[in-house]
Amino acid sequence: MTEYLCDTLCNGLRVISAPMPHHHSAEVLIYIGVGSRHENPRKAGVSHFLEHMLFKGTQEYPTGLALERAFEAIGGSANAATDSETTCFHSRIHPNHIERGIAIFASMMQRPLFKDMEMERRVILEEAMGDLNETGRQINSDNIIAGLLFPGHPLGQPTVGNRSAIARLSLGQLQRHHATYYTPHNAVLAVAGPVEHRHVVAAAQQHFGHWQGDIAPPPKKWTDFSGTDKPLRWVRDAGSQISMQLAFLLPGRDSEHAVNLRVLRRLLGWGGMSRLMLRLREELGLTYAVDASLGLYADAGTLAIDLAVSAENLGQATIAILDILTELHTTEVARDELDHVLNCYRCDLDYSRDQVDEMVLRYAWGELANCRRTIADDLAGIDKVTAPGLQQTVGELLTPANLRGAIVGPYRTSDRKAVEKIIASWRPGHDI
Repeated sequence: MTEYLCDTLCNGLRVISAPMPHHHSAEVLIYIGVGSRHENPRKAGVSHFLEHMLFKGTQEYPTGLALERAFEAIGGSANAATDSETTCFHSRIHPNHIERGIAIFASMMQRPLFKDMEMERRVILEEAMGDLNETGRQINSDNIIAGLLFPGHPLGQPTVGNRSAIARLSLGQLQRHHATYYTPHNAVLAVAGPVEHRHVVAAAQQHFGHWQGDIAPPPKKWTDFSGTDKPLRWVRDAGSQISMQLAFLLPGRDSEHAVNLRVLRRLLGWGGMSRLMLRLREELGLTYAVDASLGLYADAGTLAIDLAVSAENLGQATIAILDILTELHTTEVARDELDHVLNCYRCDLDYSRDQVDEMVLRYAWGELANCRRTIADDLAGIDKVTAPGLQQTVGELLTPANLRGAIVGPYRTSDRKAVEKIIASWRPGHDI
């Protein structure tokens, strides 16, 4: 059975449907190919700011409240998110009102009023403050790591931007950004649920068919994998624990290692049986929770390990994490452990078939990013994963040269010296 269907309108808009006939809800989503990596430093945060502004009213719905009421009237509640490469608008919609939901999103994308800009600027400035401590220093580990991994590049700047750039963004800049990137060639409309593809395409043609715009310019590529001289950044902050993130710079999502990296992420930090949880929590009692995350962009990526730990346990936790990574370098994953991880992965893929939001996100993002992966594709991919292949990926990518770290919290000078020595001396295959 075909997992999804896709047609392209004459104006370039791609229209996707994922039929899920036994469900009682639908998800309507539109992806735009613009995010923080499309910005220069003076306009940092403009994509996120623009996302907010599209909820402030349109020609058909002249206020934000009118727009919200229109969504609620058809069983929805619209939301949005901006990341490094994309902006996504989505809402759960009752299946009887899918055409109406598409019409509302069409109004937002094509005919925003850009109202109440100064009020929204204040809201976004408050949002940006959440990543800073009382002295104005960045304390969001994700943002710190991005700056270390991608210095001097848009991938290294926070999606929300910075306070000085947010404060000076003008209405004209927002409107130009909208005209440049909010075009049908740079967008994907998708619906999942009890739908018929022909009805989705017909509604898209009716409400988006007259949308026009040029092909959006590509973002700045990332080509510098040479690294920096200072792999760690320390930020002293108040609190009872230290937040630590260790991350590796990776190639992009088209890399031959992509499937292995998704499996390694699960092996390291996906559930109570993952290596990080077993070692740091169950065996050593060093942390309440430790997790691994994977982000793959078009031309680069990151594998990150996150945990919160008391100052006195920071050094021991660092050693434990590096020990686990060293084991992956030196010893093939045992057959029973690999089978367990892959079985859990297969189950999660099957479970996602029951979630309209997961289905629409998967297929719309894949179409926009030119990274089309059906569930069948993912299942076939993990069937080819082997222990030697995982070890090769670890050996090539999870290396000291690719490692960066962010440590935020009430650390002591002795903690800093100890951790810096531990990481500087890490050589997979040798004792730490």
